[in-house]
Amino acid sequence: MKNISLLLFVLLSLVSCTKNNTSTPTSSDTSMYFPPNVGSDWETASASQLGWNIGAIDNLKTFLSQKNTKSFMILVNGRIVMEEYFNGHNASAQWEWNSAGKTLISVTTGIAQQENLLNINNKVSDYVGIGWTNMLAEKEDLIKVKNLLSMTSGIDDTKQLIIQPNLTYVADAGTRWAYSNVFQKLTNVVANTSSTPFEAYFNNKLKNKIGMEGFWNFGAIYTIYHSNTRSMARFGLLALNKGNWKNEQIINEAYFATSTNSSQNINPSYGYLWWLNGKIKYMIPGSQIVFSGTLVPNAPTDMFAAMGANDQRIYIIPSKKMVIVRMGEASNPANPSFAVSGFDSDLWEKINAVIN
Repeated sequence: MKNISLLLFVLLSLVSCTKNNTSTPTSSDTSMYFPPNVGSDWETASASQLGWNIGAIDNLKTFLSQKNTKSFMILVNGRIVMEEYFNGHNASAQWEWNSAGKTLISVTTGIAQQENLLNINNKVSDYVGIGWTNMLAEKEDLIKVKNLLSMTSGIDDTKQLIIQPNLTYVADAGTRWAYSNVFQKLTNVVANTSSTPFEAYFNNKLKNKIGMEGFWNFGAIYTIYHSNTRSMARFGLLALNKGNWKNEQIINEAYFATSTNSSQNINPSYGYLWWLNGKIKYMIPGSQIVFSGTLVPNAPTDMFAAMGANDQRIYIIPSKKMVIVRMGEASNPANPSFAVSGFDSDLWEKINAVIN
């Protein structure tokens, strides 16, 4: 009998040791996690163990549904804390990023620079040829690649179709900030310098490396990326980690840091196609008015964001190790936005009720 009891004790001890030595992450794990590049496995974290206000989550979901949201995700340390789909959308469905996709072009341009294919301080005409605008040569020569990244080309921003006759002079490059589709010329810069179609270069250097799914739609007016929600979250996770993915520095950290800081003093709330919170003033698309204060006053000051028409959003909050994604129709169909909108403050009121 004693031998049997001893055997049972040993077996239970072995099981206990095996259980205690398991490496299965829990919601309290604060290490950074990256999902596998293939498959649907993605670790989760518990809102309750993070100390969030569980009672406020239903209010957030109701708000999202009422505001024509299709999907919403929150990652903390790379792990999914919330993943919700609304209004007939699902995890495999793809949706348009609209201008939030500008950030993909920003990163791809930076990758081309780190491969010594281009230099953002050089003239755009060095890469796409002389006469790409409808300006005097001396004015066209002022436009550098970084002016396209920072929306300071000085080109007329009232014409949406980016063709040579429409690219007319308004101001010297670097002296005026104006939200414009002319950033799309960056895809030509990358394609020409890499001798590869832009989408193929993007897929090889960025998309495939982080396991994204999606495609570009190169239209006559807009260049728009489409993907599922988790692919948008993957890019947000790359941004949270300053261009690093599973110990591979996909985009040079110095370039990425520059791109997510003020690119000029006219609109300090704008980097290289990224929107920045916590600055002293900001401008919005379609206006030359300079507003005092921060972009989203009730959001964390260190937040930077990819923002697109109809309220497509990726919020990156380094201080909270957090990525938030929203995809959907316009929150206010009667007054749809190009990028920044009052929706951001309304959404952050609901998010704050949950996470603070």
